[in-house]
Amino acid sequence: MCGNNMSVPLLSEAVTVPGTEKETAVVIFLHGLGDTGHGWADTMTSIRLPYIKYICPHAPRIPVTLNMKMTMPSCIDHSFFSIVKAIIDHEVKNGIPSSRIILGGFSQGGALSLYTALTSQQHLAGVVGLSCWLPLHKTFPQAASGSGNKDTPILQCHGEMDPMIPVQFGAMTAEKLKTIISPQNVTFRTYPGLMHRHNLKWKSFLTLCMSLLLLSSHVLSSQVYLLIC
Repeated sequence: MCGNNMSVPLLSEAVTVPGTEKETAVVIFLHGLGDTGHGWADTMTSIRLPYIKYICPHAPRIPVTLNMKMTMPSCIDHSFFSIVKAIIDHEVKNGIPSSRIILGGFSQGGALSLYTALTSQQHLAGVVGLSCWLPLHKTFPQAASGSGNKDTPILQCHGEMDPMIPVQFGAMTAEKLKTIISPQNVTFRTYPGLMHRHNLKWKSFLTLCMSLLLLSSHVLSSQVYLLIC
């Protein structure tokens, strides 16, 4: 069941899917352009693990140049970047180590997840980017000089028939990531016939990967990488 259970005013609108047992880990998942956290909260409910709390925040509504300045929810906004960092800090202050937090997202949300992880000092369990790219890629690797995630596993999934963000962009992002963090910790997985969306195979794979990434505090990142592959 989804609900809003965050006490910090800045985060009060984020949709959460609580764990069914004692929560020892958190997944923060960011939606794409024009969407809200509700759709992905439903997806997280369908794949949830009992010890994980899933947080799906709503991006602010801003004018989007790509869509003729129409106002809609967009993750590519500095205020939302600050909100995501605040959510991570909030969870750490409430007893969840950053090494037990996975940051992920779809499309714009995936892009912001990559950027946030690479510029954050908080060491995360892993990063999941679905149908996405690395924003401000020319500022890297310099922008990641203080990152706590140079050994953090990053998983990218991309539909081979994606008309919005061509799979080639995902492949180029994966190659760029290998110049920023340990190359063996970058996994790029494609799905034949899949467009700009997720499917059942994707969801099943995500469930497995989230379980494995949360082992990273107990096993080497390279071992997690081998299990994912």
